Amino acid sequence: MKYTIAVSGAAETKCCKPGALELAKQVGREIIKQGGVLVTGATSGIPYWAAIGAKEEAGTVIGISPAASEKAHVKSYKLPTDYHDLIIYTGFDYAGRNLLLARSADAIITVCGRMGTLNEFTIAFEDKKPIGVLIGTGGTADMIKDIVEKSHRGKGKIIYNSDPKTLVAKLLKLIDKEKEKNNK
Repeated sequence: MKYTIAVSGAAETKCCKPGALELAKQVGREIIKQGGVLVTGATSGIPYWAAIGAKEEAGTVIGISPAASEKAHVKSYKLPTDYHDLIIYTGFDYAGRNLLLARSADAIITVCGRMGTLNEFTIAFEDKKPIGVLIGTGGTADMIKDIVEKSHRGKGKIIYNSDPKTLVAKLLKLIDKEKEKNNK
């Protein structure tokens, strides 16, 4: 089976550092190159650019939408449908979508981000999922290490790196290690 890797990040990217969108695109490419399927929140910004990168590598992209239908996804939420092979319309708004996104993947990668990204991160952290954080992209991604340290809940299963290729490779090794441990 292929790895399912969710990319979480800012839909509105004003908080992101210059170059963050291109780095998100590289993350999407690397997920596919290294044998994965990309899962996104079917939204704009960082997840959208990750989807573009994944499709440039002829990969599979699955979106988890907050909307109940394609019509609501496009008209009410004003979210894109391109660069995705499949979009699952949850009808659970953003909080419910975030839960499903984090739980539908083997691991999650945080790139830049705002409050929703932090929510997806904390769900993955509480679920003890492998997490990759692309540092140097701004927003939530650059605050996570400090938040984790000050939260006094342990280090979690988190890989921090500024290089998309290295981050994805290390994250896949962590997924394999976790699967091996869980199968014993």
